[in-house]
Amino acid sequence: MDRSALIERITEHVVQALQKEGAITESPFSQCTPCTNSGHCLKKRIDVVQVMQANGAARISAAPGVAGVRPSLAAHIDHTLLKPDATRHDVAQLCLEAKTHGFASCCINPYYVPLAAKLLRDSPVKVCTVVGFPLGATPREVKAFEARKAISEGATEIDMVINIGAAKSGDFDVVEDDIRAVVDVAFGHALVKVIIETALLTDEEKVRACTAARLAGADYVKTSTGFSRGGATIEDVLLMRRTVGSEMGVKASGGVRDQETAQRMIAAGASRIGASASVAIVGAERSTAA
Repeated sequence: MDRSALIERITEHVVQALQKEGAITESPFSQCTPCTNSGHCLKKRIDVVQVMQANGAARISAAPGVAGVRPSLAAHIDHTLLKPDATRHDVAQLCLEAKTHGFASCCINPYYVPLAAKLLRDSPVKVCTVVGFPLGATPREVKAFEARKAISEGATEIDMVINIGAAKSGDFDVVEDDIRAVVDVAFGHALVKVIIETALLTDEEKVRACTAARLAGADYVKTSTGFSRGGATIEDVLLMRRTVGSEMGVKASGGVRDQETAQRMIAAGASRIGASASVAIVGAERSTAA
């Protein structure tokens, strides 16, 4: 089966799932009048185009007169379930939702990496897990071991927590070495996102932590675990983006529960959003677009 036929088949399955959930109603494959083409109209059926993009389409053809299309929020979201009482059924549901809506990744606890890797096989959705979570207080050798095991079991993104105590003590060489231990293990195998836990740091410490992550070769800096006393703020995302520039990603995580907040985080410079309310966020986006 060629790529276009495969994308067509996947799209049909995904759209059927969206219809079953009530996220869309009309069949996207019904042609517009007087349309004589596929019915996958970028002008009138942006929901279908976004499904195609989420499932691997690199380009979409469109007739003249089509305005610019805002990318779906789904492509920026790490669909997250890190509750200690999450079950296998919960993780399976998370993975199904991620495939259905086209989220960037599923972020789950390390124990569930093999399950998520199995469920997301042949899907563009990445398997993300956490290391040194949620306190960041384990030795760097332990964090490196956690990362190595997670990658061997199918993780392609690692969200690690910095040594927060070292940061508060001013020992940023320790913080950098801690991050580098995970980056070295992940190199060539997985992205590394560095959680600096902004609620516990001063602005100066946030800048130094982001700088340590950049010097250690990490791919992203991330605001929060969601398990501390505060989550992402616009001010922190702006500060982090200014610090790392355009060469790294910024992930806003913790307390992002609605479409408006997610869009504001992206406007401030976030390239990823960590959220457990992901389905509600993209549902609100579809309602607004309609």
